[in-house]
Amino acid sequence: MSKKILITNDDGIKSSGIIRLAKAAQKYGEVWVVAPESQRSAASHSLTLHGTFDVYETDFPVEGVKAYAISGTPADCIRVGVLNLMPEKPDVIFTGINFGYNAGSDVQYSATVGAALEGLFQGIPSIAFSEGTNDGYIITDLYLERIIDEVIGMKAGDNQIINVNFPTCKPEEFKGVLYDRFVSKGCIYRDTYDSTPLPDGGTRYEVHGHYNEDVEEGSDLRALFDNYISIGVVNNLC
Repeated sequence: MSKKILITNDDGIKSSGIIRLAKAAQKYGEVWVVAPESQRSAASHSLTLHGTFDVYETDFPVEGVKAYAISGTPADCIRVGVLNLMPEKPDVIFTGINFGYNAGSDVQYSATVGAALEGLFQGIPSIAFSEGTNDGYIITDLYLERIIDEVIGMKAGDNQIINVNFPTCKPEEFKGVLYDRFVSKGCIYRDTYDSTPLPDGGTRYEVHGHYNEDVEEGSDLRALFDNYISIGVVNNLC
């Protein structure tokens, strides 16, 4: 059955990840892209409530895809796409492919995950896709279609989205796919802050991230650190 698929991201409509995801999604039906005009990472599930945002139909480098660039947040993109732009509600929402993992405690900041949660709020099954930032997109590009085949028919809980992360490793290091991964309570980077006094009496803080692989067995991050594709769910707050 051909599906209507809405795609957004938080890296911007020109990013490699959303282009590759839209191209792969065409196998399953009619694809619409409604995405931020520029970078919106770490916007979580934020919406534009005080003010306006602009919507422009735009060219997209995948033939047959209807595309709109939005000056708002990724969650705005889902709302305006579902409620205003598409003539019918989509059957499924994809978000991503995010540049960087959305796993562990970082999911609470992720606008890729936040947009998928907005899709869930609109009553539409939603799937978030993310990948690491090293070694190009080797594993993603090798396994993306296979993973979409599997997750597009998966049933998450009433209050859950499906969350997919692709590891950064070479093909000979790749170990397979792990399912039912829970969201780690850990994080990829543990942050510390350096402070510098300013002449006007203020203080400037600079964040430094320290790489961390001390995470729980069975978690999404453990799977990624061990060179597996991680598939699990993320719970909404209510």
